[in-house]
Amino acid sequence: MHFSGLKNQIQMINKSIIHGFSRLTKEHKIEIVAARLKDPEQFIEEIRNYCHPDPEIQQKFEEFSENTLANYFMPYGVAPNFLINNRNYIVPMVVEESSVVAAASNSAKLWFEHGGFHSRVLSMVKLGHVYFTWRGNKDLLLKKTSGINKFLIDNTAHLTGNMKKRGGGITHIEIIDMTGELENMFQLKASFNTADSMGANFINSCLEEFSVLLPQYLFQHNIITEENQFQVIMSILSNYTPDCLVECYVECDVSAFDGLYSNLTGNEFARKFEQAIKIAQVDSYRAATHNKGIFNGIDAVALATGNDFRAIEACGHAYASREGKYQSLTDIVLSGNQFRYTLKIPLAMGTVGGLTKNHPLAKRSLEILGNPGAGELMEIAAATGLANNFSAIRSLITSGIQKGHMKMHLNNILNFLKATHEEKEKLANYFANRTVSFREVKRYLENLRSG
Repeated sequence: MHFSGLKNQIQMINKSIIHGFSRLTKEHKIEIVAARLKDPEQFIEEIRNYCHPDPEIQQKFEEFSENTLANYFMPYGVAPNFLINNRNYIVPMVVEESSVVAAASNSAKLWFEHGGFHSRVLSMVKLGHVYFTWRGNKDLLLKKTSGINKFLIDNTAHLTGNMKKRGGGITHIEIIDMTGELENMFQLKASFNTADSMGANFINSCLEEFSVLLPQYLFQHNIITEENQFQVIMSILSNYTPDCLVECYVECDVSAFDGLYSNLTGNEFARKFEQAIKIAQVDSYRAATHNKGIFNGIDAVALATGNDFRAIEACGHAYASREGKYQSLTDIVLSGNQFRYTLKIPLAMGTVGGLTKNHPLAKRSLEILGNPGAGELMEIAAATGLANNFSAIRSLITSGIQKGHMKMHLNNILNFLKATHEEKEKLANYFANRTVSFREVKRYLENLRSG
């Protein structure tokens, strides 16, 4: 690579807008980025090291996104012993935080001995909308809803045929009057069943076709006139899917917790746990961190299986605010001596389409899980989220969150401090029963090196 010869040219480019960047070769893109750094040659070498040695595989990864320079590695781990609906799973998880996988594994092992996780899909409806303005007689428009419904479904059969064969399709269409919030604004609300697909592309394709078909119908029935004017604003799916719901719970007698946690009896542990959940139900500051613990597990499963964790998070947080205040996604019931902890969450996940089959490890993840359908994957993800959340609350009300978290973080600190293998072993033994902090690890390592 003739980097030095291009440096002056690239520095000039850096002072102005870069036109046609996506059409440049990968090498040229790397050079432009490297020229902004203090160590461009080292950066270029690092980038090369993170590319797959097989050009065909690397090409596949580069086609997943735009302006790809290399691959960004994330740990791919598994959490064993997940008993979900009486079936034993090993759950693949992609996450950079080791304590997440450890927490899921520990929780799964505990609940394996108490009946496991009970998970069920409540509904799988997904939504999309066409937003349009209507200036004129709105009663004339709203009276045509049933006719519009049939016209749109009939004339999108070429898009929905394959989905119908898999048990999905368009399930309902209605027109919503939004003029109370926005002047002249209406919404065509469409409900979909996307079977085992997450369905984003399918839904958006249908909606964009609706935006063309709707004015055709209105013209054919002489509804659009000089007095009644229509304009499409946009067509898009919604990542808020409150009717694509899964529920998961664990339960046991409170005596199952006897002797497990510090000096607490099983009943004391359960009552303290209950108070922690009630705090998350009334305090939004606590609820945000509480729900983050749920998404620690769900996001890791979503990434491992090629699902859109960003859409999943957006939906979950919106659902947590559905009553006008952000609150916990979990609930607890203590009835007599019975402990029952429940998570109810909307999860739009898929097992066909997108990266689920194109990404080699996403495909393997689904194989490890027994090639589940979308509903079963929702149940698995919910169980993993509940497992992570349970472990977090358990730590908070007993030993505290930092003790276990920092022990798992010890390796990251040692790698940052460039500890040798022998030093790592010595520090692991030293901190086996001590609280880990960056300052203490650094101090002990410096003492060790100085003899």
